[in-house]
Amino acid sequence: MTEHLLRKAKRGDPDAFCSLMDTQMQSMYKIARTYLKNDEDAADAIQDTILSCYENLLSLKNNRYFKTWLTKILINKCSDIRKRKKRMVYSDILPEGAVYEEDYETAEWNQVLAPLDEKYRPVLLLYYMEGFNTKEIGEILNLKVSTVKTRLQRGRQMLAQEYHYNIKEERA
Repeated sequence: MTEHLLRKAKRGDPDAFCSLMDTQMQSMYKIARTYLKNDEDAADAIQDTILSCYENLLSLKNNRYFKTWLTKILINKCSDIRKRKKRMVYSDILPEGAVYEEDYETAEWNQVLAPLDEKYRPVLLLYYMEGFNTKEIGEILNLKVSTVKTRLQRGRQMLAQEYHYNIKEERA
């Protein structure tokens, strides 16, 4: 299904492109929300990702790697937003805004990952929630496969310690 939509989108079919993005929306939201911690920033990252994907779709040479390519774009957009936020000056006045409810699974996953150092969260998210293998994660995050495996192992160990759980070492 995704392959068919991708071929049509590359030929310029806007409806196919929209349908293709709809198939990826939940995955993009989970990743962006884990990186950015709030719905507004996650929505901005997703919007920027969709625009970038639309503008550069023809540069994707191998359609098999569409999800990896899209995820890499999304993570780069999330990083850009985080960099911009670091440069912002915050005031003590909070604007009134709508309250958003994230889905239970995403909220629970974010809560589990919260105690971890920032470098372990994306690796665990991409591996366990999105089903990427270590090679794909390395491509997405611009890391060596050995680094991805190390971060997976250490992240698992940190979670086990945090939640007082005894685990046997598992190889990625």
